[in-house]
Amino acid sequence: MAFMATVAARKPPPKRAPRARASSSPSASPSRPFLRFYHSAALRKKTLAVLGALEKSRDPSAHREALADLVVELTGSGLDYYFMRSLKAADAGFIVQQSASLGIAGAMQVMGSVIRNIVGRMNSPQVLSVAGSIRELML
Repeated sequence: MAFMATVAARKPPPKRAPRARASSSPSASPSRPFLRFYHSAALRKKTLAVLGALEKSRDPSAHREALADLVVELTGSGLDYYFMRSLKAADAGFIVQQSASLGIAGAMQVMGSVIRNIVGRMNSPQVLSVAGSIRELML
């Protein structure tokens, strides 16, 4: 009988407000969760140089190769930051780290080929869009 009284006395959970529609820009709403990573000063300098040259160019598509190389390098740096750094911090051991490193190297070869192929076929507005997305992540 006491159990029934306890169940009856419980209040229903408060209703949640409807979610606002997510915007297409990650930085448009500061309350949205995000993951970013730290990269080297040299990679940041290279990133800013490639983006600056591309954005100032009369023909941004002329910078497709440099942009593709940059995307590949940023991807590799992100994988290193999120995965390899974690393995090292966890003291996963030499063999595990070497296996992970080899796996990432193989994945990067495939990804690099795909990235270069895709970016290499982009027109100027598409190249500028990719550059804008990268710049937005740097904020």
